[in-house]
Amino acid sequence: MYQINCLNPIADVGLKNFSDKYQITADVQEADGILVRSASMHEMEIPAGLLAVARAGAGVNNIPLDKCAEKGVVVFNTPGANANGVKELVLAGMLLAARDVIGGIDWVKASADNVDIAKAAEKEKKNFAGTEIMGKKLGVIGLGAIGVKVANAAVSLGMEVYGYDPYLSVNAAWNLSRSVRHVLNVDDIYADCDYITIHVPLLDSTKGMINAVSIAKMKEGVVLLNFARDLLANEKDVLEGLQSGKIARYVSDFPNPTTAGQKGCIVIPHLGASTEESEDNCAVMAVEEIMDYLENGNIRNSVNYPACDMGVCSKAGRVAIFHKNIPNLITQFTAAFGVKGINISDMTNKSRGEVAYTMIDVESAPTSEIIEALEKIDGVFRVRVVK
Repeated sequence: MYQINCLNPIADVGLKNFSDKYQITADVQEADGILVRSASMHEMEIPAGLLAVARAGAGVNNIPLDKCAEKGVVVFNTPGANANGVKELVLAGMLLAARDVIGGIDWVKASADNVDIAKAAEKEKKNFAGTEIMGKKLGVIGLGAIGVKVANAAVSLGMEVYGYDPYLSVNAAWNLSRSVRHVLNVDDIYADCDYITIHVPLLDSTKGMINAVSIAKMKEGVVLLNFARDLLANEKDVLEGLQSGKIARYVSDFPNPTTAGQKGCIVIPHLGASTEESEDNCAVMAVEEIMDYLENGNIRNSVNYPACDMGVCSKAGRVAIFHKNIPNLITQFTAAFGVKGINISDMTNKSRGEVAYTMIDVESAPTSEIIEALEKIDGVFRVRVVK
């Protein structure tokens, strides 16, 4: 029986997909798998028996990825499961920035007691007039699941769309509208676009990518949209851009003391993926990932280990080895099985940066002696008997 702990509430539509091999436990220390949304795991002691963490969402900055990798704990996320919900809010953000809908609504609320409000509105509405987004240039930085959906939707709305992603995947390229202009230099987006939306992960290389230097390259009156992570922008530089008029609006889905209530900032309370559909999709995907891993050792959508799929094991046993990505380990693995007279029927090895993952199917059940021998090999983090 696999024990699953939920650090946050997870949609029932996902949890009900667990078979009778699984049980939800309130004790995280006995968990084989953890399902999490926003709860921080950085200060948490990783349970010795923990095998996997599945984040019901895309961002994983609340999970200690390196620490988990060193303990042989696979961390999954659910890319694309909430993409449509975020896409729709990005479009709403563009429209709110283009036309002062919020200012107009606030005026109506403040004028609720005016019996001549309809007549007054005809005089006041010019103060909230804006522009249309049709025909404007939109730059999409990051063409992952969300970025592609935003780009394609903007094309349908009549915008001239530019896309930048130096790591564009084959799948994303297939799904991207042919009307999107793929640019090779992000500076082209800064220089040419009326609207710029960011859809990249938060990494050391992307942190603060929107800053005084990049803002200086942008068009006068640009609208910036940030529905990815607040730290992608140096928001103090953004505020200076708003004060100077270089930036017309800054739309962010991440409320914080820097931007909340500031003139020119439209700050939304992190609603991007907060739809029933997105939460359901993420829960279903997270459960599917963790079940396939726990039962078969297969890795899909991991953020700290490489993708690896050997299907359902039809042999007597399957062993998964988590190890450093260094030479000569595979030779040592196969030799350890050979010494014990265990025949290998299939094997795969995948690497990701400094870590690697090896799965081995064998024709007789792996013994405790072979597992101990594998664990003693220098560079091995963990050995797991999948079957």
